[in-house]
Amino acid sequence: MDYAIDFPPVTTLPVNGSDKPFPVGRIYCVGRNYAEHAREMGHDPDREPPFFFMKPADAIAANHATIPYPQLTQDLHHEIEMIVAIGRGGADIPVEQALDHVFGYGVGLDMTRRDIQGVAKKMGRPWEMGKAFDNSAPCTGITPVTQIGHPDKGAVWLKINGELKQKGDLADLIWNVPETISYLSNMITLRAGDLIMSGTPAGVGPVQRGDKLVGHVDGLEELVITYV
Repeated sequence: MDYAIDFPPVTTLPVNGSDKPFPVGRIYCVGRNYAEHAREMGHDPDREPPFFFMKPADAIAANHATIPYPQLTQDLHHEIEMIVAIGRGGADIPVEQALDHVFGYGVGLDMTRRDIQGVAKKMGRPWEMGKAFDNSAPCTGITPVTQIGHPDKGAVWLKINGELKQKGDLADLIWNVPETISYLSNMITLRAGDLIMSGTPAGVGPVQRGDKLVGHVDGLEELVITYV
């Protein structure tokens, strides 16, 4: 395509076991999808339906990247998540058919400028700039369903400089993966190439310059990121 301006190529993630990358369209993030995390953020998980916010595809940072500490924040927070990669789109997807739309899974971080988010919340404004900034979505490659199946239990954790900061289990998701896909597909039409960040367990907290983060979901490639 001969565009009117210079334009960057499509953002992609590696596919483990393949030389064909996964093109990333949109990134949807599920808010407060672990009960303990909902409580630590001051909310009651038993009363809230899922809600979603977005990050741009070019917010992705590759696994093993060295990332500059983001501008305009003094309170960058980590949120470790399992990523769901959509391989087939659709609208109004029934729960029992939702997993048929999944291409594979990965590990990601929903990095958050918590101070910017907090000010926006107090002012009743959108808090997109607390979430959707450059390099705010570090991600591993995608492991296809043909290799991993559909993980519904297993440890999720994050370490900073070797110290455990977050720990949970996929079995503790308030809205599991098929329920999340179904609910989201009733709000928008999912497309092949979409990513869903499925929620983070309790223990979110600050990241400093020089920190090395290691994110883990059982059975998947580990995510390793360093901030400078």
